Amino acid sequence: MRPLTARLPKPLLPAGGAPFLEHQLRALAEAGVTHVAVLVGYRMREVHEALGDGQRFGLALDFLVQEEQLGTGHAVAQAAGKLDRNFFCLNGDTLVTTETLRALASAKSAHAMAVAQVADCSSYGLVKTRKGKLASIIEKGAEGPGKINAGIYRFAPSIFEALEALERSPRGEFELTTALEAVAKQVTVVDVEGDWLDLGRPWDLLTANALLLARMEPSIKGTVEEGVVLEGAVHVASGAIIKAGSRIEGPVWVGPGATVGPNACIRGATMLGAGAKVGGASEVKNSILMDGAKAPHHNYVGDSILGRDCNLGSGTKVANLRHDGANVYAIIRGERVDSGLRKLGVILGDDVKTGINASLNVGTILGEGTIVGPGRVVSGSWAAGSRIL
Repeated sequence: MRPLTARLPKPLLPAGGAPFLEHQLRALAEAGVTHVAVLVGYRMREVHEALGDGQRFGLALDFLVQEEQLGTGHAVAQAAGKLDRNFFCLNGDTLVTTETLRALASAKSAHAMAVAQVADCSSYGLVKTRKGKLASIIEKGAEGPGKINAGIYRFAPSIFEALEALERSPRGEFELTTALEAVAKQVTVVDVEGDWLDLGRPWDLLTANALLLARMEPSIKGTVEEGVVLEGAVHVASGAIIKAGSRIEGPVWVGPGATVGPNACIRGATMLGAGAKVGGASEVKNSILMDGAKAPHHNYVGDSILGRDCNLGSGTKVANLRHDGANVYAIIRGERVDSGLRKLGVILGDDVKTGINASLNVGTILGEGTIVGPGRVVSGSWAAGSRIL
């Protein structure tokens, strides 16, 4: 997920008007949960500050620290002795619905796990079942369609016994899936209900944003000047202003203190974070502008993510479609990766700045603090602090 996670833990990445983890907490509260233990191992202070004590979600929150990251089984084992009844266990980067949680809760066996149908299992754990119970989990390598581990569970406290008995896997970790297979006859497998998504690549955040905004109810709390056209579900937060001549086609979420216009166009599904700006004669489509990000003058941004406090110089344009209409590729850790998307613009880390009339090609990834000079045409993946002058 870098560069988006260079300064922000993945569960706090924004989508649908809130940090991703908040959507999980609200689903848990709707399912009747009252107490949540949040396990953190990276940037705990940011997580704690973002969530607080949980009162605004109707939850009591505790924070557990995983000093060493020794695998998923090791992570869940940190809660041993702290949970004395059946509990949900969620990966912090998984989109979950209340309906899926309720289906897990209603399972009659000691444990239950959710599975999702996907077209390609190669990047996931393929789940095999027998008479509704878990038979096996084939970790990454299976090909073709199938049902995969969705990262959403309901456990009885007895799962900690299976976790305590774990030995390190060949890759040196304590695996939750190994513990599940050890108690497979006690694990009911249920299908996810409604939306499900695993945040694996930066562009997955755009998909999550679209799914979450599709649930949004329109709400106008900020200022909307005369001559503005709003269509569909649009949320304008307190302190935000939509200036004259602007057009917004929802679903669009405009955060507190954000500014749109004058004469700007925003099309769904788009989220503007706190203090973000889409200025005069600029157009933004199906994108996320994080807190303080700005496309202030004569910009086009499509199918893109702009990190916190990015600023696009006047006339900077983002390309989001190849001439041949084929899928857009991006460079991730030095490898050329198929995004699976025909339309994908750019992924910008925090504090990226571009000069006037710069052009950013499809699938471009710029690390935090990168500076792009005036008139430059940029493609590929660039490390944090790059100077493209």
